[in-house]
Amino acid sequence: MKNYIQTALIFLLVLSNCFAQQEKGIIGYNNWLNSWTEFKPSQPDYGEPTQILSGKITKDTKLLKRDVYLLLGDVFVTDSATLTIEPGTKIIGDFDSKASLIISKGAKITAKGTETDPIVFTSSRDNKKPGDWGGIFILGDAPLNTYGELASLNYGLRPPSNENIAYGGVNPESDSGILKYVRIEFAGKRTKTHGYFNALTLAGVGNQTIIENVMASYSAGNAFNILGGSVILEKLVSYRSNSNDYEFNYGTQCQLINSLAIRSPYVSSANGSRCMVVKSYDNKEETDTSKRQTFVNTENLTLVNVSNDIKSDMEIGLVQEAIYIGADVSFAINKSVISGFYPAVILDDKIKLNNENLEKIQFTRTYFNNCKGNIFRKGYTNNDDLESWYGSRAFDNLYAKSSDAETFIDVKNSRHPDFRLQVNRIIASNDFIDDDDDDD
Repeated sequence: MKNYIQTALIFLLVLSNCFAQQEKGIIGYNNWLNSWTEFKPSQPDYGEPTQILSGKITKDTKLLKRDVYLLLGDVFVTDSATLTIEPGTKIIGDFDSKASLIISKGAKITAKGTETDPIVFTSSRDNKKPGDWGGIFILGDAPLNTYGELASLNYGLRPPSNENIAYGGVNPESDSGILKYVRIEFAGKRTKTHGYFNALTLAGVGNQTIIENVMASYSAGNAFNILGGSVILEKLVSYRSNSNDYEFNYGTQCQLINSLAIRSPYVSSANGSRCMVVKSYDNKEETDTSKRQTFVNTENLTLVNVSNDIKSDMEIGLVQEAIYIGADVSFAINKSVISGFYPAVILDDKIKLNNENLEKIQFTRTYFNNCKGNIFRKGYTNNDDLESWYGSRAFDNLYAKSSDAETFIDVKNSRHPDFRLQVNRIIASNDFIDDDDDDD
């Protein structure tokens, strides 16, 4: 694949400063990462818990900023109750009981923080590590692609009431509440029989649910796990997840907009980890092919692998693809940046390379930077057909080998005061890297 010369690349990036609609990667006329995010989440001390949450919450309940809450065991919000959380509230997931919060189908959560006063879910331990507690589950009644309308979580939650762990239905516009300006830190506990929990699991969640400005950091499982439903996700941040940053499955019809994943080659699960995994099923035999299969539409993403020496890390096998696309899915990514992966994308080997399938997998106006290879099919070393297809001028993709300090341009002094790629401020300064990397 032809690489654009440096002069042309610089020209394009400067040009895009002047025309906001052409910008690639995360965008915003104000830096929406300011104030509410935390890239050293082990440092803040929120004090001792003053209230305990346990068992079932069966009536409308409000958590107050003045208190610090200890989440003890698996806590279910049920019976159409709404859990409301004030801005600035801190909820501590108990390490000993591996606590989790489950918003059961029909119930709601209204966790509406603010930019200067976010809501924080974090670990109870002084020396916090990935997997210290479970995570958050939100269960709705939007459609799945499985047989029947319902499915159940298989995470071994206690008590194992089918009513409380069921999700799915026929309402794509269902409303499970709001998560806005929320941080979820050190979640993703490991279980003996059910694998890892995730920081945030959205199962059968409908598009009237608001998920915006949510940061998941140091998760032992996936940062964001989306099972079916039709949710719209905007301004999400996944930071140093051990597993995948964003995983989609079971026929979800999802939009992921203006979001960020910062990976480290030194933090990964035994099976590897990626920025995005897009699947329609785990077992095709369990899938109702008459239903809509997974469709994920993404725009203005920044997917970056931060390494001390990316070339060396690739050579010794610490780096893998940014995006894995399974069979029988539709996927589109537009105006995005993928930087520092090996390769950028892998398509499942069950995907036949024909016009019908390739038209369902769209890469447009995307900047592939510092990747060892661009788009491949699993098990195949020759990707000439894919290079020819996605390298066409019709898709307007760019390929380069530049340092991230050059790629993520700080445009705070430009005519348009957006922060299109101000990740450079984080990357160049190493502001976001915890001092104690040995914990990973």
